[in-house]
Amino acid sequence: MLNAKDCTVFSGGASGTEDFFGRLAEEYGINEVNYSFDGHQSERTRGVKVLSSEELTLKDVSLTYVSKLMNREYTQAPLFRKLLQSICWQISSGHEVFVVGTILDDLTVKGGTGWGAEYAKICNKPLFVFDQDKNGWFNWQKEAWFSIDPPKIQHKEFTATGTRFLNDAGKNAIKELFSRSFKK
Repeated sequence: MLNAKDCTVFSGGASGTEDFFGRLAEEYGINEVNYSFDGHQSERTRGVKVLSSEELTLKDVSLTYVSKLMNREYTQAPLFRKLLQSICWQISSGHEVFVVGTILDDLTVKGGTGWGAEYAKICNKPLFVFDQDKNGWFNWQKEAWFSIDPPKIQHKEFTATGTRFLNDAGKNAIKELFSRSFKK
């Protein structure tokens, strides 16, 4: 088990999954880094790192590429671009990625959370998704999702993201992930 006080969770501090991860991190004594930017609303106030325009630009992404990769059309709004860039910071910062959401038939994850999961694939990060609809954990391996036993956090620096619509199954999965992974 990891010593929680030696660990850091990287997130965005949004309502739902990220807020819940942050609350548990605070309870366990885990450091938080919640990436934000001007104009971004965050539920978490602990560990907020406001990214400058220059920092955001370092993680710039082609919206055309993201749309094609995700099989969706995305807005060209500057705020949305900043959100995608901040998600890249979250994923890049952790050594493994934990997501709560829904895996779709096209193998992407539903919603904005999906970009975080896709970027984790691109960065070849260990990626674990708790699918709320299937009530189970999945791990991305090469080109497919595999159902797995509930994972443990293995690295001191990890990323947590997910749906704003966190349900009881998702909350329980996160609580159990923490209890399996950390000693208080």
